[in-house]
Amino acid sequence: MDLALLLTILIKIITLTFVVVLPLVPISVYFERRFSAIIQDRVGPNRVGIPLTLLGAKKDYSFFGLVQPMADGIKLFLKEDFTPAHVRKAFYWMAPALVVAPALITLCVIPFGSDIKLPGMAPVKLVIADINVGPLFIFSIASLSVYGITLAGWASNSKFPFIGGVRSTAQMISYEISLGLSVIPVLLYFGELNLSNIVQYQADHGWLLLPFWGHGEGALSLGSKLLFWIPAFISFLIFTISVFAETNRMPFDLPECETELVGGYHTEYSSMKFAMFFMGEYAAMVVGSALIVTLFLGGWSAGFGLDSWISHLAIGDFQIGGFIHLGVFLTKVVAFILFFILVRWTVPRFRYDQLMKLGWVIFFEAALINVFLAALVIASGSRQLFTPLILCISALLLAATTAAIVYVAKVSEPKLKKTA
Repeated sequence: MDLALLLTILIKIITLTFVVVLPLVPISVYFERRFSAIIQDRVGPNRVGIPLTLLGAKKDYSFFGLVQPMADGIKLFLKEDFTPAHVRKAFYWMAPALVVAPALITLCVIPFGSDIKLPGMAPVKLVIADINVGPLFIFSIASLSVYGITLAGWASNSKFPFIGGVRSTAQMISYEISLGLSVIPVLLYFGELNLSNIVQYQADHGWLLLPFWGHGEGALSLGSKLLFWIPAFISFLIFTISVFAETNRMPFDLPECETELVGGYHTEYSSMKFAMFFMGEYAAMVVGSALIVTLFLGGWSAGFGLDSWISHLAIGDFQIGGFIHLGVFLTKVVAFILFFILVRWTVPRFRYDQLMKLGWVIFFEAALINVFLAALVIASGSRQLFTPLILCISALLLAATTAAIVYVAKVSEPKLKKTA
């Protein structure tokens, strides 16, 4: 393999993962604390800063509490790394790494921006691995994080962590099914599994949830695009809520529910091993936000026909459009992270039976019906193969199937007995 290509890949791995994404983890923690303080009418972290008085200055400088995440990291790093004697040590040590690693590996296929061109070099894609099975790769790798949580609960050799691990396994499996089904309409619409091509299509023909430019050039007309907005929004809703459940965030944080399980699957962990669970949760939140933005909100696309102009911006031979698109992408991701935080501090926790019912009885069926609805809408834009009669028959069959599924789901619920 060419040495220049290896160096380019290494630079992209270091830059995109350790310079762009990982700093978002402590920034997300800071946003969470400040945002929750605003919601609860508190001050939040505003004191931790640089202790200039130790160097002879008259007062410390707080930097608005921006040093708080750094102080938390130093505290966790310096705490005693205690390993209980009763745990299964090999798996106990392995579990935190199995939680963090999948979240970081899935970043490989996320496109961060359009191509950049350095003087004397070929254009460089702002994606680590531009593969043609991007969503499948993300789902397959992200599903491995359940092993880390399950191993953490089992290896702790304690009752409450084990219950938390089992809860997490049931929760993540149930929501992974609806997560995978909800993305099928999106892939039907684009006809692609390459995330870079999906984002480029949205830049040229309109975002999936904002299809208001680039008409007449894609596979669907404006009318079909607006009609497809219905299954697209259903997919967006199911996908977003399922990502909340996958990341164990409120209102789906039953695996670490303090009121029932002390602390859940990481009860027996301390120091940096606990910090890795903490980091894995926020890294998964960043990756989930990035995937939602990529599939539904145009990824790095600024939209409204501006992307072609931005892509050709240059300073001499140095094209800077990719860096502007990188800024657009990170802005969208940060906005969605703030939405994650808002939901956590405003929506109460589900009961466990409600959580399972939402995943298996509501989302699974709704995502399955939505696949057929999306296929019907896409078929309606192809008049060469599908006549109005065929489309009407298909719509009636879809309505009948939906009614049957809703009826079966309703009658299968156990009836509550009245007590005197």
